[in-house]
Amino acid sequence: MASMLQYRAALVIWLTWHIMEPLVYLIVWSIVSRTQGSVGGFTSRDFAAYFIILMLVNHVTFTWIMYEYEYRIRKGSLSFALLKPVHPIHSDLADNASFKLITMPAMLVVAACLALLFHPTFSLTSWAAALFIPALVLAFFIRFTLEWTLAQAAFWTTRVSAVNQMYFTVMLFLSGQIAPLELLPAPIQIVAKVLPFRWTVGFPVELLLGRLTLSAALTGLAAQMAWLFVSLILVRIVWRAGVRTYSAVGA
Repeated sequence: MASMLQYRAALVIWLTWHIMEPLVYLIVWSIVSRTQGSVGGFTSRDFAAYFIILMLVNHVTFTWIMYEYEYRIRKGSLSFALLKPVHPIHSDLADNASFKLITMPAMLVVAACLALLFHPTFSLTSWAAALFIPALVLAFFIRFTLEWTLAQAAFWTTRVSAVNQMYFTVMLFLSGQIAPLELLPAPIQIVAKVLPFRWTVGFPVELLLGRLTLSAALTGLAAQMAWLFVSLILVRIVWRAGVRTYSAVGA
């Protein structure tokens, strides 16, 4: 927490990025829906509710570890973490959690201001609100472990920016960040249900907005638990293989 508070200007920059991306999509889709009346059953107020909730869910679940691991391995700073008696993943988890604890109040204020400006329509049910909390927690851990695993590609190649860019481009479409998945072609919706991206962002948003039946919500939670199990196995396998090949190349 103390480390995060030292970089207040950086916190403002990161927060601005997290706010601007969904805000742009909100404005674009709101204009389109007002012109046509609705898009795929979404009115301008529905889009406002979707992207405001998405902004908060994405903020809770996102990680930046994929951008840092290349630097750690290339500069050799990972060597110090390997000397500690605790797995390095715990430090990254603490960094992620502390950043979000500090910045979430500001995100909630922004969400409240956007709600006043765009007048979102919410259809919240008690069972959906209850299931949203475990869905959000599972979404965070799936995304964190998967991206932590993918970051380990830096053990085998010192430049992973292309891999990261490809990953985030695919996620942008299949997680529901650029548009609700209901508006995408049916084949893409099927792919989104199979891959983990929807379960890290889109599913919790759909659940809280009341766009899922109870059976669909329970099926989604089961899919999340399955992907979390897979991601935990991948973390162990890739980490063990990567550490065996690691050699510090920096100062």
